[in-house]
Amino acid sequence: MKNNLVIAIAREFGSGGREIGQLVAKKLDIPFYDKGIITQAAKESGIDERIFENVEDIANNSLIYSLSMGIYNPGRFAHLPNYSINDEVYRVQTEIIRKVAGEGDCVIVGRCADYLLNENPRCVRVFVHADIDIRLKRAIGVYGLPKDTGENFIRKKDRRRASYYQYYTDNKWGDYENYHLILDSGAVGIENASEVILAYAKGMPQKEE
Repeated sequence: MKNNLVIAIAREFGSGGREIGQLVAKKLDIPFYDKGIITQAAKESGIDERIFENVEDIANNSLIYSLSMGIYNPGRFAHLPNYSINDEVYRVQTEIIRKVAGEGDCVIVGRCADYLLNENPRCVRVFVHADIDIRLKRAIGVYGLPKDTGENFIRKKDRRRASYYQYYTDNKWGDYENYHLILDSGAVGIENASEVILAYAKGMPQKEE
């Protein structure tokens, strides 16, 4: 894993972090992972994919959520003390992220990848943010969020991401100390943000043979 270049991007909702990641991956001609990690993790674990998709929205020890979704298997983790769906999802996602990072150069968006791979000397840790007005406009256009409730949805989504990140990493989501680059996509734009990441990546240690 330490030999591979990995661009790990955390982002505020609506900031364009996913699009930036896709652009970086295209320019470097390397794999891009976001929801692909969800699918792979779900297949390998046997856990319903819907849990992985909504992991940031699920409260810790959320048995009620599982029951309501009809996806709880009472025997699967009965041997574990203080069983938590989130804990199992996080464990599986951690395995998948480290696996794909070990297989070759790649771009990974979200899922605490910046933290999970922080011992990799060739992992570029990036946080993408933007002003709320810019993110709201983007969220309305890209995701179809209603204008009147869009801002509330965005802020709630960010709070959940921050809580999830802090719970599992004991670090503050978006804190400059945790990243190599913090980019304001509203100020520099998607294209320029990708170029900044590429320029920084060129200065990372060379791949060991």
